[in-house]
Amino acid sequence: MAKQHNGRQVEQWGQFEMSLNGPSEGNPFQEVQFSARFQYKNLIFEPDGFYDGNGIYRVRFMPDRPGVWRYVTRSSCSELDGQSGEFVCVPPSAGNHGPVRVKDQYLFAYEDGTPYMPFGTTCYHWTHHRSVELEELTLQTLKNSPFNKVRMCLLPTRDMQPPLRLAFAGTCPEDVDRTRFNTEFFTHLETRISDLMQLGIEADLVIFHPYDKGYWGVDNMDAETDAFYLRYVIARLASFRNVWWSLCNEYDFNKNKTVANWDRLLQLTQRHDPYQHLRSIHNGTKMYKSSSLYDFSKPWITHQSIQHWDAELTTGWREAVAKPIVIDEISYEGNSSRRWGNISGEELTYRFWEGLSRGGFVGHGESFIDRETRAWISSGGKLYGESTERIAFLRKIMEEGPADWMKAGQEGTYKMLYFGRHQHAYKYVELRQDISFRMEIIDTWNMTVTPLKGTFRGATKVELPGKPYMALRMIKV
Repeated sequence: MAKQHNGRQVEQWGQFEMSLNGPSEGNPFQEVQFSARFQYKNLIFEPDGFYDGNGIYRVRFMPDRPGVWRYVTRSSCSELDGQSGEFVCVPPSAGNHGPVRVKDQYLFAYEDGTPYMPFGTTCYHWTHHRSVELEELTLQTLKNSPFNKVRMCLLPTRDMQPPLRLAFAGTCPEDVDRTRFNTEFFTHLETRISDLMQLGIEADLVIFHPYDKGYWGVDNMDAETDAFYLRYVIARLASFRNVWWSLCNEYDFNKNKTVANWDRLLQLTQRHDPYQHLRSIHNGTKMYKSSSLYDFSKPWITHQSIQHWDAELTTGWREAVAKPIVIDEISYEGNSSRRWGNISGEELTYRFWEGLSRGGFVGHGESFIDRETRAWISSGGKLYGESTERIAFLRKIMEEGPADWMKAGQEGTYKMLYFGRHQHAYKYVELRQDISFRMEIIDTWNMTVTPLKGTFRGATKVELPGKPYMALRMIKV
């Protein structure tokens, strides 16, 4: 048994990678099993390895606590089997808070306890186009935005310009080989996931979707091929701490699969992801007509990923399932001909505030089709809408308050009332008698905060501007 001692250090929630040379003949993606066992004291992780082309096999691991970790490989190939070694996990660097986890049923926090509120955006295929310049522009736009989560697809769609690389081997529908992977595609994707990590942005990876319609042959794969693809994705990407799994976008629009099929794939994700990243699945909707949600009470789901146009339903969703609510798609600001892609910035800002005020989180998207970089939701590039700076303002307001603003409201130590389209001239509020509060009127569209003079206790009449989109914040003195 060969043993490696390289004195290597990896930070907590960083990425350890080991590469070995092995066989390249035949189809190593399918014919060679490769994994490793990582151990710290009595704690054991066993991530799958993967074939990375040119006779190179890799295994990646995200250590979750400082100390000496020891490892040994397991493989059906003798030259890859029994390779052992160790490395030292050191404390995390500044800005590394670990993966995001569910906290207190309805909330999120990084693994080190730092609160996390998802202010996400959708940018489905920003890594699939043939322009490095466009991808760099997208990253610069994200850096200057309030968004800390990006929904992004791995598989191509029927209607998109043929991408430079596919997840599977092949270059056109006629020669796609779903028994092999394009390692250059994944290497490129990993670079972009790392770029997002450096910006403090979570990569919400959409693993399947229904938009291929048989063209590339990736939305109607059989169960064995689905599992083969899913396990390779997990083996390559699970060790990135900023990964979430969105198993499918608009899963119910894929007529090739049943709910039982999605249940099985979600359970497979749960079984093979050593780090238990966040997992959900996203429903479709006939906009303003009907929407059918997945049963988020199932144990392999960590949070509710919802498509719906009505943020007022957040209250009912909270009562139905005690898991965080993320309305990842609530319609997009833009001028698309489709109903989901042509609401105003004012309307999207309203839906954000409405969802947050009811204890959920809301996602952004933009679909202007006549601008320099066209639709953000597909290609990335630049943001043109009016909602982005208002969402940044909302994020600042929320992060100034308690991490669990709903619980604080129930306890009477903090209140945030959002009045939406109601144009109140005044409002009566009930405050605790034993605590003094200061009050602020927030104009959510004009992004102003106006303090009221004095402090307040008990039943209080508050004069309001009689305008839409006002909020009232009450903070314990």
